[in-house]
Amino acid sequence: MSEEQVLIFDTTLRDGEQSPGASMNLEEKLEVARMLETLGVDVIEAGFPVASPDDFAAVQAIARQTQRARVCALARSLKGDIDRAAAAVAPAGERARLHVFLATSPIHRQYKLDKAKPEIVRQAAEAVAYARTLCADVEFSCEDASRTEPEFLAEVVEAAIRAGARTVNIPDTVGYAYPSDYAELIAYLRRSVPNIGEAVISVHCHNDLGLAVANSLAAVRAGARQVECTINGIGERAGNCALEEVVMAMRVRRDQFPGLFTRVDSTKLYAASRLVQSITGLPLQRNKAIVGDNAFAHESGIHQHGVMKHRACYEIMTPQSVGFPDTSFVLGKHSGRAALAKRYEELGLRIAEGDLDRLFAAFKALADRKKEIYDGDLIALFEEVVRGRTVTAWRLEYLHTSAGTGAVATATVRLARGEAVHTDAAIGDGPVDAAISAINRITGVQGTVEDYRLRSITRGGDAQGEVSIRARINGRLVGGKGLSTDIVLASALAWLDAVNRAGATAAAAAGGTPP
Repeated sequence: MSEEQVLIFDTTLRDGEQSPGASMNLEEKLEVARMLETLGVDVIEAGFPVASPDDFAAVQAIARQTQRARVCALARSLKGDIDRAAAAVAPAGERARLHVFLATSPIHRQYKLDKAKPEIVRQAAEAVAYARTLCADVEFSCEDASRTEPEFLAEVVEAAIRAGARTVNIPDTVGYAYPSDYAELIAYLRRSVPNIGEAVISVHCHNDLGLAVANSLAAVRAGARQVECTINGIGERAGNCALEEVVMAMRVRRDQFPGLFTRVDSTKLYAASRLVQSITGLPLQRNKAIVGDNAFAHESGIHQHGVMKHRACYEIMTPQSVGFPDTSFVLGKHSGRAALAKRYEELGLRIAEGDLDRLFAAFKALADRKKEIYDGDLIALFEEVVRGRTVTAWRLEYLHTSAGTGAVATATVRLARGEAVHTDAAIGDGPVDAAISAINRITGVQGTVEDYRLRSITRGGDAQGEVSIRARINGRLVGGKGLSTDIVLASALAWLDAVNRAGATAAAAAGGTPP
């Protein structure tokens, strides 16, 4: 069987940026575009040039920078839009694409466009024909195609291809489609449009019913050969089809997509996800498929034991296949003895069978009170249960910070440990950084924050904020939490919590007591 490529059309920089709060500046867009090329996407939809001068400049800069992928600009079926888009993508040369769209559904024809069917067909054909005079590669989208009468949709698609469209996009613009119906719509167009073989059928699905990936995959099975998607599934309203999910679904379930492939380098998916998350500031849910923090994490004792015996028991792909650091065993109330023993072994602590019984009982009691058990908690249990001593932690007694526009942020911290009290001060990029630096000066640790999360756990102007961090301190990955109505104080408490855990871990591993 000859293999056939499914093109990956990434619209993170256009539709993804339309997600509320996801705006990017020029340098950030260029950085994302570089990552998309590294990832191996076939088409980068760089923006909507007529929307603003900044959008035009960004599309033009991406067109200049990009070396391999096609660079696409969106335009309404209006001469002014098409001219602007063509000028923006011109630096891409033969790799330039114009993406022209026009709504076709009854509700859009009546309420948005106030146009009859013949006008829609004529405007679509004229727009594509004009775009072809400016660019060899033209894509046409029938906006709201999934709610358009199939017979009329076929008429518009035929006219667009006859006018010169190389790609025809059949979007599920409002996420209304259902996989079997959407697949049948693609199959209907393949049967009913005489010149359909002259163009690639593309799909662009939104996630309003949580079916964007399912609809896209159903369409591919029905004959679509381009999928329009975004990193992390960001986009209008509930988002778009998630690139990482559709790529890995096709790869893992090759039996469902025989002979089909994409050119995406899946080992770069995790890095691309984290870059987009960092630049847009849009949080990624921990249980997000493929790239979420919990995608390769196991807490259940049964699952942990199975993975230790053979990964494939509970993992249908390897973490390395998507560039994920590795499988992690999250220790909580559902974890078993095997996972606990393995984690102590990884911490360099040899546990006798009798001690493991007592440690497991203490662990279960602690797990009933905490959602997640960190290494520091395990070491504290080891110190108490096996060595018969309690770890003494640093306590925050005083914190004062100063920051302002044009001023260097400073922090003064007083910590106590046992009977000893220590005070020091430091500067930083902001009050949180300054407070962390001051704590580090007193405790003597070296570390970096690898993940920082802030959430409000109460309402109102005096809401309590919970800061959760994951930090690498003295080479060890630990977690910490802090709670306060003051975000800076909550951050300092979270960092100090991580410092205490790291100190306990290091001391136990060395067989001594924390510094």
